[in-house]
Amino acid sequence: MQSVSPPLKGDLGGLSYSGGFRGSPFLKMKNTSTTKMQERMLTAHFSLREMCASGTAIRLGIKNEPSEEVINRLQQLCEHVLEPLRQRFGVIRITSGYRCERLNKAVGGVKNSQHRLGEAADIHVSNIEVGRKMFRYIKENLEFDQLLFERIQENGACWLHVSYRETHPCPPCLGREFHVRRNRRQAIDNYVAPPRLEELQYEY
Repeated sequence: MQSVSPPLKGDLGGLSYSGGFRGSPFLKMKNTSTTKMQERMLTAHFSLREMCASGTAIRLGIKNEPSEEVINRLQQLCEHVLEPLRQRFGVIRITSGYRCERLNKAVGGVKNSQHRLGEAADIHVSNIEVGRKMFRYIKENLEFDQLLFERIQENGACWLHVSYRETHPCPPCLGREFHVRRNRRQAIDNYVAPPRLEELQYEY
């Protein structure tokens, strides 16, 4: 029988656990179809597992499983923002990607959060200098909808929030070029965020 390697810390897609070990019950509980879906690669370096991983979802028993429509949006986000950012800065860590409605509520996300649509991701930054370099690169070189350099005043924690909207052209019968949804290119480099749970505990 082929042995199962222990999961790496941070590999919390499906029902694996950062403190997992060979023979862990979390590994045995994985549903085959769910596991196959989450191992799907969205781009060369980003998997669906990574974009849906959530320690809070595991702890609360929330199934954070996206629809095919949401998966398509996550792929667009990866292709247009995250993959180019990774190619420029090396490995980047996604602390929060897709959130189903229940998970979004559990972590204190706003009701209209783009995380719920698969259009947004929060990115860990090791320090303010690196965060600002990433912020400038996205702002000056990539297509995006919203870009926030978020921080919490009380403890100085900071991260990048970035979203991307796929634009859809209207039918030619309108007689002019028009898009139903445009990327706003809204960039705020000093956004003071309210305290939140999951993103700031870095529990993935």
